[in-house]
Amino acid sequence: MSTVLHTPPQPPAPAYDDLTALAARHGLSVSGARPSLPEYVRQLWARRHFITAFATAKLTAQYSQAKLGQVWQVMTPLLNAAVYYFIFGVLLGTKHGVPDYIPFLVTGVFIWTFTQSSIMAGTRAISGNLGLVRALHFPRAALPISFCLQQLQQLMFSMGALVVILLCFGVPVGVSWLLAFPALFLQFTFNAGVSMVMARMGAKTPDIAQLMPFVLRTWMYVSGVMWSIDKLAKNDSLPHAVKIALAANPAAVYIDLMRFALIDSFHASQLPAHVWALATAWALIAGVGGFIYFWKAEETYGRG
Repeated sequence: MSTVLHTPPQPPAPAYDDLTALAARHGLSVSGARPSLPEYVRQLWARRHFITAFATAKLTAQYSQAKLGQVWQVMTPLLNAAVYYFIFGVLLGTKHGVPDYIPFLVTGVFIWTFTQSSIMAGTRAISGNLGLVRALHFPRAALPISFCLQQLQQLMFSMGALVVILLCFGVPVGVSWLLAFPALFLQFTFNAGVSMVMARMGAKTPDIAQLMPFVLRTWMYVSGVMWSIDKLAKNDSLPHAVKIALAANPAAVYIDLMRFALIDSFHASQLPAHVWALATAWALIAGVGGFIYFWKAEETYGRG
């Protein structure tokens, strides 16, 4: 005679809505939930000292293994400028018709390097720091912003060398040099916004970091780093839409603003129309838009 074992009926599992209500009643919230935008800004501002310290530490450690140390912060862009001068200025003849070509070129290389390095560092800001992201709770936007700040600090070292080059080639010190500060502020805002866009994309698809050098190299060639956009614009065979696109290119806008500020022979007539409004618009579009785009995915960083 067989014995039938009867399993006592199990109570139904609590519904998801019941659990949510229970958690809310006891003050529990989702781990890593995205805060509101104003709260996110407040959290980011509260960690401004961390952002500055992190940027400085990364800059100090960047060349710690090299014998020349921090000298490479200046030598690297100078060597790039020397290579571009030989290839483009001498072999391809782009220096003809461009006054003060060496200050013109070096300014372009330094300012472009600021944008290029900021975007490349931003692309890896999340995917390259997963240990930090998963271990600590902080606004993730602090990472791409700190990397941009690191590149701005590095640019300051380069600007010292640039001033020496300008003086050696007879470029006088002028009141217009003060315009470099608002131009750099707008460029930093633009760089930080684009870096946050790329940080979110790089967090989801790390392979983007392998593609970005090719994208940035192409962008550099159309940004007037080694040649004069104003001189090319006088070529009647070039379509008008292409001339406008080249002049409105944000990288070219910030490069030309710095040339206008620092180089006496670079006149206002060589700048695109409404250049300061254009530079401000690019900074606002990239800075605000990039920040909001990054914030919307805040709860996804470091997961998966």
